[in-house]
This record gives sequence, C-alpha cells and structure tokens, in this order.
Amino acid sequence: MSWSDPISDMLTRIRNAHSAGQETVVMPHSILKGEVVRVLKREGYINDYTVEGNLKKTLRVFLKYNSADEPAIRGLRRNSKSGRRVYVGHQKIPRVLGGMGIAILSTPNGILTDKEARKRGIGGELICSVW
Repeated sequence: MSWSDPISDMLTRIRNAHSAGQETVVMPHSILKGEVVRVLKREGYINDYTVEGNLKKTLRVFLKYNSADEPAIRGLRRNSKSGRRVYVGHQKIPRVLGGMGIAILSTPNGILTDKEARKRGIGGELICSVW
C-alpha cells in the first residue's frame, strides 16, 4: 500500500467504511486530514471526529447515516493528486452536482469549501469533492 497520498487514503477509508456499514473509521492523524474532517463535520457529512493519542496520533471519524441506513456521503473524489496538482482561481471553482455537494480547497486562508472560497474571492488547490 502506498502512503504517498494520505488524503486519498483517508477518502478511501471513509468510502470503504460506509460500504461496510461501519459506525467509525480510524486512520493516522495529520493536520491536513484534521482540517478536511473539520469541514466535513461542519457541512453535515459526518457526525463527529476525535484525535487520540499523544506521540502517534490517530483520527477517529464517526460516520453519519440518514434514514434507512443510507450514508450521508454518497460519493468522494480526490481532485488534486501528488502527481497532478489542480489549482483553480475563484472564478473557476467547480460546483459539485450543481451546488448539492461541496468542493474542499486548500487556500491561503486555510481549508475552505467552494462556497466560502467564492465568497472570499480566493482560489487554491482543489483537494476533493464530496456529495
């Protein structure tokens, strides 16, 4: 397994845990992963998350399911990869499913959703799309 792209690994773990119907998923912690998960919680895609451990921290994500055990996250896509970075100006930020989903960007003002970045008039690296 390649650890060269920790964000892709995180998204795959969340996708697989949803497919298996799990309540939580655990992964190695990083500051970027913590910020992405914070945005997912704020936007209502996950229930909660915790950072555990002192020396070797882990990130525990509590997944959210809607009625009839349907995952709150229907899809995740990594846009910018380690081999091909995707940068967008604020005019070119894509709308995910016509505004029904979110794009998560790494901007000079931190990790923001597409709506927040458009509102502030800043672009950045397009990390992933969630719907």
